[in-house]
Amino acid sequence: MSELIFDEIERTAAYLKLNINAQEIADVMVKNKYSDEHAEAISGFLLYLKERRHENLVNMLQQMSRIPFKNPKNFANYDFSRINGKNVDELKNLASLSSLYAHKNLAFIGPQGVGKTHLAMAYGSVCCENEFKAYFLKATELNQKFTDARRLGRESAVINNLVNPACLIIDEIGRCVFDKENTRMFFDVIDRRYSKEGPNNMIFTSNKTLDKWGEFFGEDSSLLCALDRIFDDALVFMIKGNSYRGQNCKTVSITAGELSPLPKTE
Repeated sequence: MSELIFDEIERTAAYLKLNINAQEIADVMVKNKYSDEHAEAISGFLLYLKERRHENLVNMLQQMSRIPFKNPKNFANYDFSRINGKNVDELKNLASLSSLYAHKNLAFIGPQGVGKTHLAMAYGSVCCENEFKAYFLKATELNQKFTDARRLGRESAVINNLVNPACLIIDEIGRCVFDKENTRMFFDVIDRRYSKEGPNNMIFTSNKTLDKWGEFFGEDSSLLCALDRIFDDALVFMIKGNSYRGQNCKTVSITAGELSPLPKTE
């Protein structure tokens, strides 16, 4: 029997968290006088189980991510033809998740309607497809989550939940103002994620340039520490251009009711 089939079974078994190695597999095959066809059948069945587990896991991660399923945003349906410049390839290469493995945070800065949220959601979706946890929420939702946590005495639990995902996406920084206590909780999340092990990063979108972010947080010292950790090793995309929104909009003029008769002429 080919050693390759044993190695393949071992890799698939490891994915399924079955504690068995190629040597054990080979011993069982020899002891029971299994043929190559038996080995291939076993390998095929384990691959089926692997694919089914992967599909179920991806579906679960996508649901937990809070990234909308309706009209999904992904890199395939992002209009890269409207993007130009010498650094376009860096944008196109985001789907490789190299920034996740490198612990490099991302920020998409630009006016409304240029695709910032689309790109952030697309990145989160790729994370899910590769079995990484992603979590998406708007800055207004994060602010309210912090306020509710303080009211209910659940600050630690909320912070832990925000530290846990491999990719944390915070959309629309600049749409609300965080008070001092919420700013400090924001800093705690950033600080703990900064030292988090394994592939991980954060993604931010905003129509405010980085030098304006301080206007939306209530504690200068905490904010400065948080920003240091966010952008210590980050990739910031400054996106310029016209809004994508309304590009398929069609305007039709109609009249309701009866038309007034034209005045008679002498």
